[in-house]
Amino acid sequence: MEILKSFRFRLEPTMGQSQCLTRYRGCARLVWNKALALQKGRLEAGSPLLSYEELTRLLTRWRHSEDYGFLAQAPIHPLQWTLKFLDRAIRAAFDKSNPARLPTFKKKNRDEAGLRFADPKPIKHDLSTKDADGRCVLPKVFLPKIGWVKFRKSRPIDGTIRNATVTWQAGHWYISFQRENDVPEPVHPSDSIVGVDRGIVHFAALSDGTFVDAPGWFRRHEKKLAWEIRKLSRKKRFWRNWQKQDARIERLHAHIANARRDFLHKTSTAISKTHAMVFVEDLPIQNMSRSAKGTRENPGKKVRAKSGLNKAILDQGWSMFQKFLEYKLHWSRGWLGTVPTP
Repeated sequence: MEILKSFRFRLEPTMGQSQCLTRYRGCARLVWNKALALQKGRLEAGSPLLSYEELTRLLTRWRHSEDYGFLAQAPIHPLQWTLKFLDRAIRAAFDKSNPARLPTFKKKNRDEAGLRFADPKPIKHDLSTKDADGRCVLPKVFLPKIGWVKFRKSRPIDGTIRNATVTWQAGHWYISFQRENDVPEPVHPSDSIVGVDRGIVHFAALSDGTFVDAPGWFRRHEKKLAWEIRKLSRKKRFWRNWQKQDARIERLHAHIANARRDFLHKTSTAISKTHAMVFVEDLPIQNMSRSAKGTRENPGKKVRAKSGLNKAILDQGWSMFQKFLEYKLHWSRGWLGTVPTP
């Protein structure tokens, strides 16, 4: 049985390597925005969308042009995968069965995607923790046009590497290795069946009588976050002190997201190891968390109460929890079923 696993570690690049990664991330953002503007222009004109192959040919022209020749300094695979992600996002927006939102332009230091190194051949590892003199050193990974970069290996790495993705979050660089493992066909240790009802007061209520309380990650830091945002509003926009305060808010958001992800991983792992079949409600989370503000002609009712409910729903991470359950049960040869809501 072949399974895909992701291993995420924190990178420790030098100053020069960090500058290169920042420059390459800016190139990927430029390619995304330029291609998206081109596709939106074709939609407004009623012309058919360009395919991924046509976009990559345009990327080759941009890399050889006088205005955008600096794109040739960046690795080619992250730029190509930026176009591939954009193509998938646009196609998903026109999927009638489950339409998503049309992708938006990316802003600097905000919602930039990672750098995907899809070719595993040039990616090398040096997992030794001691140098020739016996001193402790960090493991290293070789990335195209960047070189050997140190990273903090917090757990063992197994399997064959498929790709690597470098991302930036809250002042630090991270790398995720996607690796393929060939494992024996597993047999689930349990034969029990359980239903999971996701809620607000209790994060999950299991049909066997077990309750999992919701820690309330955002609620726990809401006052501190509001205070930090208030401090940001008093500073001159884009000046040095404003940037420092903005970085504090970004780190706080990352802390909340990491705590939520850690809880969801632990809870989904415990359920997937204990029960072979799990049933959850097929909840329309996007509709449930929709604003009740209404329009000027038809204003909504109980807007503040609905806003608080929406905040609580989104703080639970129901969708992420269901995804974690699905692939963890698949690894252990369990099964996740969805029950339609009335």
